[in-house]
Amino acid sequence: MRWGLGWDSDSHAARIAPDHGATVPLESATADLLTEARDALSRHAWVEAFDLFSRVDQGGQLSGTDLLGLADAAWFTGNADLSIEIKERAFKGYQAAGDKTAAAELAFYLQTQYGYKGQDSIAAAWYRRGEKLLEGEPESYAHGYLKLAQASEAPDAAAALKLFEEAAEIALRTNTPDLRALALSRGGYLKVNTGAVKEGFAMLEESAIAAVNGELSPLVAGISCCNMISCCRDLTDYRRAREWIEATEKFCERASVAGFPGICRVHKAEVVALTGAWAKAEEDLRKATTELAAYNAIPPMGDGYYAIGEIRLRMGDFEGAEEALRSAHAIGKSPQPALARIRLAQGKVKQAETAINSALAENPWDRAARTRLLPAAVEIFVASGALSAAREAAEEMERLVEDFDSPAMQAARHESWGRVLLAEGDVGGASTYLRDAVATWRKVGAPFEVARARVLLSMALRATRDEEGADLELATARDEFWKLGAEWATAEADKTIQSISERRSRPVQARKTFMFTDIVGSTNLAELLGNEGWDQLLKWHDEALRSQFSRSGGEVVNSTGDGFFVAFESARQGVDCAIAIQQTLADHRRTTGFAPSVRIGLHVAEANRHGDDYSGKGVHVAARVAALGGAGEIIASVETLEEAGDVPATASREATLKGVAAPIRVATVVWQ
Repeated sequence: MRWGLGWDSDSHAARIAPDHGATVPLESATADLLTEARDALSRHAWVEAFDLFSRVDQGGQLSGTDLLGLADAAWFTGNADLSIEIKERAFKGYQAAGDKTAAAELAFYLQTQYGYKGQDSIAAAWYRRGEKLLEGEPESYAHGYLKLAQASEAPDAAAALKLFEEAAEIALRTNTPDLRALALSRGGYLKVNTGAVKEGFAMLEESAIAAVNGELSPLVAGISCCNMISCCRDLTDYRRAREWIEATEKFCERASVAGFPGICRVHKAEVVALTGAWAKAEEDLRKATTELAAYNAIPPMGDGYYAIGEIRLRMGDFEGAEEALRSAHAIGKSPQPALARIRLAQGKVKQAETAINSALAENPWDRAARTRLLPAAVEIFVASGALSAAREAAEEMERLVEDFDSPAMQAARHESWGRVLLAEGDVGGASTYLRDAVATWRKVGAPFEVARARVLLSMALRATRDEEGADLELATARDEFWKLGAEWATAEADKTIQSISERRSRPVQARKTFMFTDIVGSTNLAELLGNEGWDQLLKWHDEALRSQFSRSGGEVVNSTGDGFFVAFESARQGVDCAIAIQQTLADHRRTTGFAPSVRIGLHVAEANRHGDDYSGKGVHVAARVAALGGAGEIIASVETLEEAGDVPATASREATLKGVAAPIRVATVVWQ
């Protein structure tokens, strides 16, 4: 595990080291050029400095310090690879002159750069060189950079934090502001991601304020600011992010820094994308990724490609989104949860579930990363019928939000609980959470998320028979999707609106297979278990049955407390689902010693459909058929069994149903 932060790099030219390598007196003209080059460097006139230093360097007369100046000028003019080559030359100069401290620091810098390029073996060799140079040497600032290098390979977060603290202490003793800023920035970022948010942000802010106040070298200043903004972005703390983006842009303008605006442009574009200005955000992101490529700024490039992928996903351009996410993945940025959401939108629920589970497994310690994954996990688990996993994800999100208190996270928490409760049949509780989600997303200024929450709220309201309120929420969401240019979401909303309209306008008669279930002896069982035990049992029962309804294509019409009213398109679906339920309960009873006894009734009939509800004689008959059953029984009308086909059952018998004039014939389905 690397405990570094992203694009870490150190500036060497800002700290004046002893001159080594200038053993030949300079000619007057060359000396003048060198003076001009140093002056241009001090003014951050990077192009001018690069040209002047390069002219002097043609004669091979640059000292170690001036080579570092040339390297920084190369960096800030977009010649990142050349900058590395020049610093390798400077390393040899310092090493030849016996300056182990300066040479060691350069070795650790080169280790970092080769690590970002994915050349781990070369990076490891540079680390060993730096470590060996410091063996037996008295403490110096280079020992602090050694601590930073060791922290990136620490076995766990606690060990990494200890090394960052030691590096910061060395920086104080050796009066090295850049080192201290890096140690605070990296340590603070790690603290935030492991839950110590207040303490971590204090460290990040101390590093970032030194940066924008001009107390650090340009390169380290940019790193400190970008780590701060990245952390704000990770926690969806957009208010704080906007403050530091503005401060960083002013710093970059004053310092004439060309590389870091690319990183800042990525983060700023991410905030802009949240507001719904997708075209502008994508344009800025494409410019930023092109600009960052010249600096080998791999992690922020990955962030840029991922952000483009999310924008394309929201617009409904799944192919374009996948292309951007593949680019992000190719340079080390996880494509999740955006790729899993694409699979879900494409109807590939199993693939989405596998992808999100893998992403969660890869980030067990990174609490901030999990807050980005968990809302998608809830959505996917609900779609797959894994309600227990969905609830667990919502509960974890609840715990994490206590540490990461940001409005966007609160909104995601509300929405997650709304999804779970809606799937579990608690439409009242779902409505409350989803109203809160809509209100909180509006405060954040995230119109796409507001519209998504409205769609869910419309579903909850429709389940409570508030058709007018449901229609209003759905229509408002659809209009917002259209304004944003979210083509797929608009089309889905239109499809839902059309389906509702057609259902209301077409004949109210519908032929369905109706199922009623209930727990036998529920009153006595509730008294025996007590309130808490009964609630836990009901929760397990509801989830077990809903999972089977989902797999069998059943439409849950209503939950009756300790049972369900479900409609199926075919008799076969209903019979198979009933058998699967009883087998699931029996298996649980064998393995754990207990499961509630459930009776099930099935009847095929014409019924009146009102929105998502059904009524009429056929529904009444189905409910009375269920009442004929005993513990663990499936009772079906003969009509149901005839339509279902080859179903093992007892001989049919005549039954008189309460409230039904004519007797009907029923049979018991043999499922064991």
